[in-house]
Amino acid sequence: MSAGVRRRRGGIVIGAAIAALVVLGAGLYWFQPWKIWQDDTVREALPSASAPVSAAPSAAPSGAATPEAGPRTVAQGVLISHEHTTTGTVKLVRLPDGSHLLRLENLDTSNGPDLRVWLTDAPVKEGVAGWRVFDDGEYVSLGKLKGNKGDQNYEIPAGVDPAAYSSVTIWCDRFDVSFGAAGLTQV
Repeated sequence: MSAGVRRRRGGIVIGAAIAALVVLGAGLYWFQPWKIWQDDTVREALPSASAPVSAAPSAAPSGAATPEAGPRTVAQGVLISHEHTTTGTVKLVRLPDGSHLLRLENLDTSNGPDLRVWLTDAPVKEGVAGWRVFDDGEYVSLGKLKGNKGDQNYEIPAGVDPAAYSSVTIWCDRFDVSFGAAGLTQV
C-alpha cells in the first residue's frame, strides 16, 4: 500500500471520527438523555393572605361583600399521562388581590428537555390522540417547569382571562409533545 493511500485512509478515518463526535454532541444536547435519571423536586407553599391590620371593627353592613380571606380554588383537574407517565393535581387559584395562579400538587412526571407549563383551550384527550393537540389552539405559556416532582405555583399574567382556558399541559417545547395534561373543571 502506498503512502498516499494510507494518508487518504487516515484522513477519511479522522474526518469520520470528527463527524461522529459532532453528531453525538448534537444528539446529547437535543435529547439530554441524562435527565431520565435526574429528578428535580420543588416544594412551594400556596401563597397565604396577609390580613390587613384594622384598628376598629368592620363597619360594613351585614349584606355587604367582604374581601376573600385567603386563596380560593376556582377550577381544578387531575393530570393524565401522555408521552410520559404523569400524575398529580392542577388547581387554578384566585388570590385575595384578584390575581390568579396555577398550582401543580403532587406532580410526578419524567424530566425532559425544555418542559413548559401551558394553560390552553384544547380538549384533553386520552392516549396518543392527546399528545400534540395543545399547540393547535390558544395557549399561554406560564414558564419553564420548575421541577418534575412536587408542588409548584405559576403566576398567570395580568390581562390573561383564566376562564378562557379549559386545560393545562406539561409541554415539551423541544419535541412539541405533551408529557401529561388535565382538564379544568369549575369548583
